[in-house]
Amino acid sequence: MHTIDTLNKFLKDELSATETYQQVQDKLAEDAALGESKDLRPIYEDHKEAVSSLQTLISQLGGTPCEDSGAWGTWAQIVQGGANLLGKEVALKSLQSGEKSGAEAYEEALQETELPLEIRSLIETQLLPAQQAHIRALDRLLATETD
Repeated sequence: MHTIDTLNKFLKDELSATETYQQVQDKLAEDAALGESKDLRPIYEDHKEAVSSLQTLISQLGGTPCEDSGAWGTWAQIVQGGANLLGKEVALKSLQSGEKSGAEAYEEALQETELPLEIRSLIETQLLPAQQAHIRALDRLLATETD
């Protein structure tokens, strides 16, 4: 079913985001010179909540939620691993790029006229607003990095 596939794609993206934020938080925590990881914690928690919401909806629709982030998650971790080596600003820009990509995916889904109401509602009320808030939060963190 197309709906389950779409939701599982979103779920993979959200799982990738949780993995990537966890990796960056760990890196920032171990390298105090890079700064605080607490600024990223609310974004990480939002992505965990999105994972939970998507898993629940997929199950309610009779599908099986995917359990890992797949190839995209592996790629995101490689990119983020390189960014972590290059410093906090590059790491934050990498996270921001991922957030923008996620927001675009949600906006594209909303363009589909046959998108079921429960998915449209989840995207409009939770997933997309969270992505947009994450982009703004990362903008603020990047602004303080370059001052």
